[in-house]
Amino acid sequence: MKIAFASKDNLYINEHFGWCQKFFVYEVDKDGFSFVEEIDSSLKYEAEAEKLLYKIECIEKCDIVYVSQIGPKAGNMVQNAGIFPLKSSSESQSIQEALVQIQKLINDNPPLWLKRILLKKDRR
Repeated sequence: MKIAFASKDNLYINEHFGWCQKFFVYEVDKDGFSFVEEIDSSLKYEAEAEKLLYKIECIEKCDIVYVSQIGPKAGNMVQNAGIFPLKSSSESQSIQEALVQIQKLINDNPPLWLKRILLKKDRR
């Protein structure tokens, strides 16, 4: 599965979804994880809805987006696009830590939301 991290530095989950200038995408499975790409999401839009749609289009191939903050409207739009939003525990939570946690969830007892993502991925 692919996870997009909203980050300023590819080290920490430290960006708000709507303000994020870059997403860092990782592939994660039961055996490990690897960096895939950096996505530039820095185009500016005046209208809030257009800005959010643009951010979602940037990460449309991802299954999860991991952010420091996300508003309720953006969260709903992300979910309606088939992407599961996750909020970091703090802006000091590292991407590495989150990747290890997700991989552990995959291998141990995945919660329902993660099982749905894994099933969706298997159907592709």
